[in-house]
Amino acid sequence: MGTSALAADERVADVKIKSDALTVFLKDGRVISVPLAWYPRLANAKPRERKNWRISGGGFGIHWPDLDEDLSTEGLLRGAPSAELRADRRK
Repeated sequence: MGTSALAADERVADVKIKSDALTVFLKDGRVISVPLAWYPRLANAKPRERKNWRISGGGFGIHWPDLDEDLSTEGLLRGAPSAELRADRRK
């Protein structure tokens, strides 16, 4: 029996940010949701700064120009918090 596998498409389709979570919708239908606290720049940003995002990196990244913040779908899928948060945890 032949079955064709669905191709994964890890490009960003949409981004939603609530007070406690960053949710990224991928082109292939998957949804990634991570704690907003993992990204201090986003967590401490004003709502208008959070809303001002752009798809970058050929569709595999998200850029917030007001915050100089960049995230990749690869990092989000790995469950990697920001380098800033990891550095704070080591102190």
